[in-house]
Amino acid sequence: MKETKFDQRISSVPSKIWGRIANIDERKGRWEGGVKLGPQTKGRLKRSILVTSTGASTRIEGARLSDEDVERLMRGISIQMFADRDLQEVQGYYELLSNVFDSWERLRVSEGLIKHFHQELLKYVEKDELHRGEYKKQENKVYMINEARESVGVLFDTTPAYLTPKEMQELVEWYRAAVDEGTHHSLLVIAGFLVQFLQIHPFQDGNGRLSRILTNLMMLKAGYSYMPYVSHEKIIEDNRADYYLALRQSQRTFGKRNETIIPWLEFFLNVTDQQVVNALELLTDAGFETLLSPRQLEVWNYIQAEEEVTPREISNSLNIPRPTVNQVVNRLIDLDKIIRLGSGRGTRYRLK
Repeated sequence: MKETKFDQRISSVPSKIWGRIANIDERKGRWEGGVKLGPQTKGRLKRSILVTSTGASTRIEGARLSDEDVERLMRGISIQMFADRDLQEVQGYYELLSNVFDSWERLRVSEGLIKHFHQELLKYVEKDELHRGEYKKQENKVYMINEARESVGVLFDTTPAYLTPKEMQELVEWYRAAVDEGTHHSLLVIAGFLVQFLQIHPFQDGNGRLSRILTNLMMLKAGYSYMPYVSHEKIIEDNRADYYLALRQSQRTFGKRNETIIPWLEFFLNVTDQQVVNALELLTDAGFETLLSPRQLEVWNYIQAEEEVTPREISNSLNIPRPTVNQVVNRLIDLDKIIRLGSGRGTRYRLK
C-alpha cells in the first residue's frame, strides 16, 4: 500500500506513546482474562452505559439533559422542561449506540455506513431533516460550545464542501486498508481516522456525536470488548477543555510541512487508558460505583447502611424528591445491586 499522509502522521511516534499503548493492551488482556460478569449483569451495565454515554455525548455539544433525565426519557416519561432539539438528539444517539453495541460484529466501516449512521443519529431532529445522511453542501466551522449552547470561539476551519466527498473517500479507503493489512497498531489507526474525520467535518451537523459513535464501533472491531460497559463519552465530557485543545493543536498543523497528531494521540490514549482502568474496576465489588452519579451514589451508600428502607425514608433522610428516588432505585435494580420487596405503599428496598 502506498504511504499516505495518514500513514506519515502515525508512522513515527515517540517511545512514550508506544509505552502507553503497551499499558493499554496489557490492561485489555487483564479484562479479557478476568471478566466474570454474567450475561444479566452485562446487560444491565450496557443499559446503564447507554444512558451515561448518551447524556455525556450530547452535553458535549450543548444539550442540557442529565443522566437521570435521559433515563426518564428512555423509559417513556415525558419531559417538558427541555427544548425539543435536546430530546430529539438524545433519542437518536441512544438508539444508534444501542444498535452498534448489538450489531458491531456484522458492520463494516464504509462511506455508506457512515452516512446511514448520520441518518439514524439525526432521524428525530426536525431541523436536520433536509441534510440527514448527506455530506455538507455548504461550508461549516467547528465552534467550542458551552452548556448554554453558545459559541465561545472558532476551534478550526474545516474541509471545503466541494472537497468533502473526495477526502472522505480517501480517509475511509485508508482506514479499511490499514485495518485489513495490519500496517499499524489499531489504536493509531483509530486515532488517525478520528482526528481527520473531525477536520473534514463532513456533515452539516452531528459530526462530534457521530465521531463518538464511530469510536465505539472501531474499538469493538479492534477487540476492545469493554466498550459497552464503560463510557468513553463520559471521560471526554469530564475533560472537554483538553479535548478541544488537543484537536486544535493537531489540526492546525494539517497541510503544513511538519504535520503532527501527537497532541490528539496523547489525549485519545489518555481517554482509552482511563476507560480500560475503569473497566478493570468493574471486576471489583465497588467498581460499579464509577457508573453512579453523585446523587445515585448517595442513595446507594444510604441503602448499604440500612437493613431495609422505604422510598419515603430515602426521600426524607437525604432530602431527595420522591420521583428522583424512584429513578435512582430503578437504576440500582438495573445494576443488580438492590431488590424491591412488596408493592405500593409497602414497597421497600434492600441489598441483593
